[in-house]
Amino acid sequence: MTLTDIKYCKVAVMLCVLFEALVLSGCTNTKEAIYFNSVNNSEFTSDVQDLEPVINSNDLLSISVSSLNPEASQIFNTHYISTLQQSTATNSLLQTSGYLVDQEGYILFPHLGNIKAAGLTKKALKNSITAELTNKKLLLEPHVDIRYLNYKVSVLGEVAHPSVLTIPNEKVTLLEALGLAGDLTIYANRNRVLLIREEGGKKKLTRINLTTDELFTSPHYYLKSNDIIYVEPNKTKIASASPTRQWLPVVLSALSLAVISIDRLSR
Repeated sequence: MTLTDIKYCKVAVMLCVLFEALVLSGCTNTKEAIYFNSVNNSEFTSDVQDLEPVINSNDLLSISVSSLNPEASQIFNTHYISTLQQSTATNSLLQTSGYLVDQEGYILFPHLGNIKAAGLTKKALKNSITAELTNKKLLLEPHVDIRYLNYKVSVLGEVAHPSVLTIPNEKVTLLEALGLAGDLTIYANRNRVLLIREEGGKKKLTRINLTTDELFTSPHYYLKSNDIIYVEPNKTKIASASPTRQWLPVVLSALSLAVISIDRLSR
């Protein structure tokens, strides 16, 4: 074997080793890319008792009043307009108006003045307004309906369409939120989905594994308003962004040129 042949063999071996490293670095465990891969036929009971959220400052509420006298009720349905721009699941802007809960936790309601809203559930605020209207004899048998206009969750990270989602029916599961955001990408780490939730002035961080059935018995199966979901990238995505991975094509090209040059010189 000549010296040229030896050099050629060494370069060829290096080329094969680097190519193998490139292939292996791109491999993804199939189980890590599948939802609930260890789940068989099962039945789960969800606890939905604690789903009703508490009203907070900056919440935007729709409040409508009806009674046996529609004309008398009409004056309570003249909204003090507070406009808010929201991003929908299709990334379009939506303008909504209603009663904005101020920084002190109050709303300004027609003929009743400032009413405390923050810290109450919708049901508690409904009862409060109903009692005020009845006690002050403003309406006979009033009926109050309250809805959130800015019930939203944020989905960030390795999803097809990261966005702030406005939820009109005020009830959404984590899986539905991921679906509205276009589902997880192939580079998503399904073992460590992060849920950020603010309760009692404290931000709570919870990791959720979507490859097991733990979500179905979790209190985080249903999301609450202002929840944030962050899907972190998996090792394959991180490796693809590393300097080593980015330089591999350059190195392979250089080695290929070296092999071609040696081959020509040996002729």
